[in-house]
Amino acid sequence: MILAVMYYFGLPNVLGTRVSRAKRYLVRTAWRTIITIDRKGVRQNMDRKKLYPWYFTGGALIIFFLLCFLPGMIGIFYSFTDWNNFTSEVNFVGLKNYKEIFEGNSEYIKYIMNTIVFTIVTTIMKTVVGLALALLLTQKFVKFKTFHRMVIFSPQVMSYLVVGLVFKSMLHPTTGFLNNFLRSIGLDWLAKNWLTDLKLVFPSVMTVDTWKGMGYIMVVIIAGLLSISPDYYEAASIDGASFWQKFRCITLPLLRPIVINVTVLNVTYGLRVFDMIYSLTNGGPGNATGVINTAVYKEFSKGDFAMGTTLSSILFLFVLCLLYFIIKSMENKEVDM
Repeated sequence: MILAVMYYFGLPNVLGTRVSRAKRYLVRTAWRTIITIDRKGVRQNMDRKKLYPWYFTGGALIIFFLLCFLPGMIGIFYSFTDWNNFTSEVNFVGLKNYKEIFEGNSEYIKYIMNTIVFTIVTTIMKTVVGLALALLLTQKFVKFKTFHRMVIFSPQVMSYLVVGLVFKSMLHPTTGFLNNFLRSIGLDWLAKNWLTDLKLVFPSVMTVDTWKGMGYIMVVIIAGLLSISPDYYEAASIDGASFWQKFRCITLPLLRPIVINVTVLNVTYGLRVFDMIYSLTNGGPGNATGVINTAVYKEFSKGDFAMGTTLSSILFLFVLCLLYFIIKSMENKEVDM
């Protein structure tokens, strides 16, 4: 093939003769074959590059499918059955379990409402307190910033179970540190039954959870604040903008992507909360602090697996829908840096 090409281009010039039509056709065919092979090689190389990332993600996707997605789908299937620990038979019952949960006088409605309230309140409290602390600890007049950040963030490294047990002891009505401290300074009227009073127990649990999680939110927001160019604030200062105007027109818009991430994290955690409530009150007194996951735990403990998987499926749908609407509603308002 190479000789044919050399003959086509070189030999006629040297000998001064014309190449026959047959030889021309032969050389052209050879040249087209070379180009076709070349193109196939390039195409195969491009296809190989497209598949290259899947070599790394394939293993993780398989593990995720086997350990997360597949068990989740099986759980949703069992939510339409009467699966329990008292019989080996599993019968299809349709939407019976879902109807039982959403009945008007069902105790499960209480669990769902508690979950929603807990999620909304703790998300707002953690975001507001974390943002306030982040703004404070990025000001020039504050000394020992690193130390303060470390102290506020330190509860985040402790497990929820440890924090719950510590505060359960501190909030005990008779031997707890908080009530004893209030009595020692003459504020006996402020000493309450923090974890047994129906009016105070849920706010107490949400306050403890906010204390535990606000440090992490603060650190995330501080990272966002430090990424904002100081030129914006210098230009606003030249124009005579106040602190509130800078915060409303510069800080908040540029922090919107961070706020989206923080909101998603808080909502996801709030809907799935279990450890904190279980260690503090175990869902009590009565069902005052019961949430969906504590109900799931109780149903599985009783052997009613079908009801437990039904509640888990409802929680999954709540998380999926809420996160979708949160991300979509905030994405449209993002500010390009």
